[in-house]
Amino acid sequence: MEYYDQISQSAAFLREIIPQGIQDAVILGTGLGKFENNIKKILEIPYETIPNFPSSTVKSHSGKLIIGKLDSKTLLVFSGRFHYYEGYSMKSLTLPIRVLALLGIKNLFITNVAGGVKESFNAGDLVMIKDHINLLPENPLRGINDDRLGIRFPDMKDTYTPSLRLKAQNIAEEMGLNLKSGVYLALQGPNLETAAEYQFIHHIGADLVGMSTVPEVIVARHSGMNIFAVSIVSNVCYPPERITETTLESVLEVAENSGNKLSQLLSKLIIN
Repeated sequence: MEYYDQISQSAAFLREIIPQGIQDAVILGTGLGKFENNIKKILEIPYETIPNFPSSTVKSHSGKLIIGKLDSKTLLVFSGRFHYYEGYSMKSLTLPIRVLALLGIKNLFITNVAGGVKESFNAGDLVMIKDHINLLPENPLRGINDDRLGIRFPDMKDTYTPSLRLKAQNIAEEMGLNLKSGVYLALQGPNLETAAEYQFIHHIGADLVGMSTVPEVIVARHSGMNIFAVSIVSNVCYPPERITETTLESVLEVAENSGNKLSQLLSKLIIN
């Protein structure tokens, strides 16, 4: 089956289930399931029941699509994402974003945990992504372009929608929340980086490093969506003397501790 037909089949399946007119979708990263507590769940759909969807293989990602209400807004929430390091092609792991576009989603809110490679960042900080550096070995737009999905050469200026970033900053100030801003760099993983690599990442202009988000953002931009992305700093990676050994358990603990702040910020941003 051709790629567009796969997307169409997935969208047709979901169209029979979800309410019409939903414009907002959220992707929850590692350990960030607390946002689910803010919504009134209408339905949960395991990824494996959706035609052509990959299956999440990461223990900290529950692997389900949630339809829920946030105040008066109905939205879609991806509880868990797909990563290049799981063995999927870029087209496979970003297929859900293509499906969102066919379903009429206009605003995509993305969360993740990431290593902090800026000296002023500390574990638990919330950092709004203002731009990215893509060092992944494959691009989801590689190959013959299907004009039904987007133009051949999408411009990446202001990819992270300025109006959403400004609104988030204003909300954070009202909350008394120190929302920082930075550039996210994507690598394939799954291993964490060496001390030398962290220094390299810092020196080429990145403030955060992670293994996700950028493919989703590229496809969402190609599809014409508004994009807001925010990271929780899971571990300090710069300067070298501040680096400590990082485990999944320590990352989940940091995400757990900062999850409420992120959930409140995200909820207010979506509602307003």
